[in-house]
Amino acid sequence: MVKKTTSGTDDSADPTGSAQFAGTVKDSASKIWLAGLGAFAKAQEEGGKVFETLVKEGLSIQRKTQAAAGERLNEATSRMASMATGFTSRTSGQWDKLETIFEERVAKSLNRLGVPSARDVEALQARIDELQRTVDRLSARSVGKSAPAAGGAAKSTARKRPVRKTAKPPA
Repeated sequence: MVKKTTSGTDDSADPTGSAQFAGTVKDSASKIWLAGLGAFAKAQEEGGKVFETLVKEGLSIQRKTQAAAGERLNEATSRMASMATGFTSRTSGQWDKLETIFEERVAKSLNRLGVPSARDVEALQARIDELQRTVDRLSARSVGKSAPAAGGAAKSTARKRPVRKTAKPPA
């Protein structure tokens, strides 16, 4: 350390006092420099070990975080799948209702326009078939009052259904 002289003389006149002071400062600066170099070397040695320890801890935390994130992702995926299933079942039920309403309205509109429904056409076909059988029986009675030969007249009286023509709109 630096020693203070208590003599009342001028330091510039005393060459040994200033030289001693300069030597003390130089020695002190040298020790500070060496202590800094020693601390730097120690930090370099320990720094590598500390760095490796921090890397290992970081990897451990990253693995835990990834595992937790994977679990959360799986939970979210299963929730979304169940929500999608519920949504699909609800919308399909609504779609069926909408389709039924649409079919009913179209049928009512066609009925108002005088277009026969499929049931009406089937009923008419059944009625025509019944009338054809009745006509065949009556014509067989009037001709010879006997039933036609098996396969003879029944096959020759194949009926043709008339084709319904619709009026074309004016051009």
